[in-house]
Amino acid sequence: MSKVVENWLYSKEHEWVEVLGENRVRVGITDFAQNQLGDLVFVEIPQVGDEVTSNETMGTVESVKAVSDLFSPVSGKVVEVNAELEDSPEVINSDAYGQGWMIVIELSNPDELKGLLTAGQYAAFVEEE
Repeated sequence: MSKVVENWLYSKEHEWVEVLGENRVRVGITDFAQNQLGDLVFVEIPQVGDEVTSNETMGTVESVKAVSDLFSPVSGKVVEVNAELEDSPEVINSDAYGQGWMIVIELSNPDELKGLLTAGQYAAFVEEE
């Protein structure tokens, strides 16, 4: 069973969302996703100032196995990026829910959070995969 963090939200595309404040969230990929991908060798994420849209591609992750699209779980403006991933994408493998975070988004529509899965719902979803 892959790890999930209680009180965080999840997408069916295997991204996690940590609510930081009223209109800000931190986003990354789940432990399940990094396990499925294997050792990551490259990450492409949006830059500060970019707009992302819920359920649309926001970048890619490349592993020794495959290249996979990253989907934004919410819409808004990127206000912070994890620059460490450029030189050390493998940090996602070792710490998906900590140092492996990808971007911070200022939400344009906070109601989109209601469409995401709870930790329990995500754990059940992954069990079915």
